[in-house]
Amino acid sequence: MKVVLAIDAGNTRVKWGVHDGRGWRATGAVGTCAVGELESSIRAALPADCAVACNVAGDAVEAAITRACGAAKLEPTFIRSPRAELGVVNGYRDPRQLGPDRWAALVAANALERGHKLVVNAGTALTVDALTADGKFLGGLIVPGPQLMRSSLDRGTAGLRLTEGKVAEFPQSTPDAITSGAIQACAGAIERLAAAMASHGTAPDRIILSGGAAAEIAPWLRLPIVQHDHLVLEGLARIARHL
Repeated sequence: MKVVLAIDAGNTRVKWGVHDGRGWRATGAVGTCAVGELESSIRAALPADCAVACNVAGDAVEAAITRACGAAKLEPTFIRSPRAELGVVNGYRDPRQLGPDRWAALVAANALERGHKLVVNAGTALTVDALTADGKFLGGLIVPGPQLMRSSLDRGTAGLRLTEGKVAEFPQSTPDAITSGAIQACAGAIERLAAAMASHGTAPDRIILSGGAAAEIAPWLRLPIVQHDHLVLEGLARIARHL
């Protein structure tokens, strides 16, 4: 079984893992703004037989990933979202418009969990994707993640300053109102897509949840949750073994 270096370059962090076919031998991350540190971050976890990556952070980050892999004598494959792969069918009108990180997460969720489900990645952006039991990706939502929502109020309003609050059903301070509003907006987007799936006869029986903001959102979701900390990386490793 070949050893795979998987790299997921997002808006805030570049996450990586080395999978040996049985599990993750090592995982780590660097800030996207510090992607030049990727080479030193992955060095101790190598060697690997191949490298596969998804990147939503632009050309400069892609070039930095290529250089980091080149130092390990690896040429990374940057995935793009196809019409179908590994049992998942892409429901986008133009499959290439679907972010490759979302595609990798769908591939992993389809392999790891049975039944109809929502695949949720809670990071800088919150993505909520509808996946049926037979691997059909119906479509999904993208909204700002909790921290981005809070930051937008700090930047975009004159009287609301960014302070940390707590989540409450009936917030009774402005910090609590901002924090609660961000979490409830994210939970509401998830619940609306769950309702849409139910109205089409494919009600999800669980949420597959990943991402840095997962712990913030999880307590406020009504469906059963299965948390996978390395969902995108898992999908990348599976795709790499079928390239």
